[in-house]
Amino acid sequence: MRLFFCQSLLEKTAKLRALSLLLFDMNALSIRNLRKTYSNGFEALKGIDLDVQEGDFFALLGANGAGKSTAIGIISSLVTASSGSVTIFGHDIKSDTNLAKSCLGLVPQEINFNQFDTAKRIVLNQAGYYGIPRKIALERMETCLKQVDLWGKRDVISRRLSGGMKRRVMIARAMVHAPKLLILDEPTAGVDIEIRRSMWQMMEELNAQGTTIILTTHYLEEAESLCRNIAIIDQGRIIENSDMGTFLKRLHVDHFVLDLAQPINVLPTVHNYTLKQISPTVIEVGVPKENNLNELFAQLSAANIQVISMKNKSNRLEQLFVDLIENKTQKEIA
Repeated sequence: MRLFFCQSLLEKTAKLRALSLLLFDMNALSIRNLRKTYSNGFEALKGIDLDVQEGDFFALLGANGAGKSTAIGIISSLVTASSGSVTIFGHDIKSDTNLAKSCLGLVPQEINFNQFDTAKRIVLNQAGYYGIPRKIALERMETCLKQVDLWGKRDVISRRLSGGMKRRVMIARAMVHAPKLLILDEPTAGVDIEIRRSMWQMMEELNAQGTTIILTTHYLEEAESLCRNIAIIDQGRIIENSDMGTFLKRLHVDHFVLDLAQPINVLPTVHNYTLKQISPTVIEVGVPKENNLNELFAQLSAANIQVISMKNKSNRLEQLFVDLIENKTQKEIA
């Protein structure tokens, strides 16, 4: 009897220790050796590993066809993986599907709600899918619509809302069951810059309140501004996974576009910089990190070239992303 009691006590202690380790060292998302091969033989994912920490604002980037949509589909249980594992806050999406889903909110790229429902009805319907009692659902619906600044439009038929408002309705819908992980798939696609920036602020507020966010976007300045960590997927493989600051430090050359006061026919010779003529009055210049712009302008002035304006060719993340993909392609060709 005493032996049985001791064994039982040891088992309970081991379980409590395992639970405490899980609680204090838990990722919002963990992916291990995830693979997906479609029936036509196309291998969309080739064994990816990825961890997203709780509370993070994480960018998942990649060109069209890179495997982002397949990965998101598997995470949200819309696509079945060929092999590998996915856990959301410690819940396996295969063996613990309901609990995994309860921790996840998904905002898809396509607007996929009934255009004749009101914003209020769309959010309440979603609450019903999760079995939330009516009274609590009404409270959460109000909270979520206020959070996305749509409470005043709650009774408006959604087809009359602007594109940006419809996307905010989808965010409110995804948040109604209070998920700890929110996946935003191109949330600002097709909206103007003013609405995009207001949505940036809203996403930052959600993250500040403790929601872990995974963002996919083709607006790379968006990812650079919002996200703390980044993974880049290409041809079904993770080719970059680091924090944003470390990744951006790898940019050794900044590219600028200069508008000239007078047209030129031949590029001048300048030392330590690379020049490329775009048009008679526009040139592109590469400036290494160790050099400064003062020396560049001094050499241009010595060549009787006057610059009237200057702008970045692209944001830093975009330049690194393009360079990374191009270098990988060149290595594969070689």
